[in-house]
Amino acid sequence: MPKVRVFSTPFCPYCLTLKEFLKEREIDFEDIDVTENEIALDEMVKKSGQTAVPVIEIGGQVVVGFERDEISKLLGIED
Repeated sequence: MPKVRVFSTPFCPYCLTLKEFLKEREIDFEDIDVTENEIALDEMVKKSGQTAVPVIEIGGQVVVGFERDEISKLLGIED
């Protein structure tokens, strides 16, 4: 399974939905709160070119937003 990192905020409904999606499928992920970590926020912006969350990094591939089909494909799971 590729390494999964989720850049998120605690008040973003799409972030919560994405994390629930991953938990339901038993996908281990690192949850990074960009409101608490300015270095992580800078990293997210450099990787994605976006300030919007969620941003998910799967094995080095970056997806902006909760794009279920693309995320499932990168994880190699059926949705």
